Amino acid sequence: MTDVISNLLFVFERLNWLSVLDILLVASIFFGLLHSVRETQAMSLLRGLIFLFVALALLTSLVSLPAFSWLLRNTLPALLLAIPVIFAPELRRALERLGRAGVFMPTTSELTKGQMDRMIQAVVSAAARLSARQHGALIVLQRLESLEAYIETGVRMDAAVTPELLLQIFYPNTPLHDGAVVIAQGRIVAAACVMPLSSSGILNRSPERQMGLRHRAAMGITEVTDAVAVVISEETGLISVAHSGRMIRRLDAERLENILNAFFRPLQPSSTGLWSRLFLSRTKSKEKR
Repeated sequence: MTDVISNLLFVFERLNWLSVLDILLVASIFFGLLHSVRETQAMSLLRGLIFLFVALALLTSLVSLPAFSWLLRNTLPALLLAIPVIFAPELRRALERLGRAGVFMPTTSELTKGQMDRMIQAVVSAAARLSARQHGALIVLQRLESLEAYIETGVRMDAAVTPELLLQIFYPNTPLHDGAVVIAQGRIVAAACVMPLSSSGILNRSPERQMGLRHRAAMGITEVTDAVAVVISEETGLISVAHSGRMIRRLDAERLENILNAFFRPLQPSSTGLWSRLFLSRTKSKEKR
């Protein structure tokens, strides 16, 4: 114990502000990496790799295994090179979020407040009526990041956003009902669009694991872009909103309108993203209570 205390004192005596800054930088990098892969399949893979490395380190330190130790020393560089390939989707998502962090002005700023309000009211009205009829729907609203790659997978429309048109698109067994509607710049740009499915581990550990493809697509598009997705369950009629790989379920028309207003109403550029995240956090807390 005396040796441990003396070693700690020796370390603290050598600390200066540069050493503290160095430690904080390294800690922030590891925190950012772990934060970017939280609640994803990569987190389970990361835990498995850490457990494997610790077990191998203990095995080679407690037991003399020259051949096995030689094999580990020679294969470790190859494993380190394989890590970027294994975690490629998560690293790509983290870099995309980092790139979006410096962009504060939303693309919807070209719309007037009246146009924005009409768009939100149309989406809320359509969602409420689709929910009452238990017609499944997926409505994706573009924010900062372009959704052109996903728009190209559907049928272009370039139509005004009205509840009647959204109801007609998602009427069962019609040509455009299967897929997502993409709304950008206050207009319905395309329908029947194909969205990426979620790779989040949340769906495997919560009641949401029973969600259908619409909910998984809503989660998926918000994991790879900053879009907001409104999804209506075909089986239960429940309204949900997804953003940044998170989903708020069991919404009514009033709460849906408040959430969309939090994302799209004109705000100060530096506070838009923060306000949206804080609003979603408060909404989730109320839902849990």
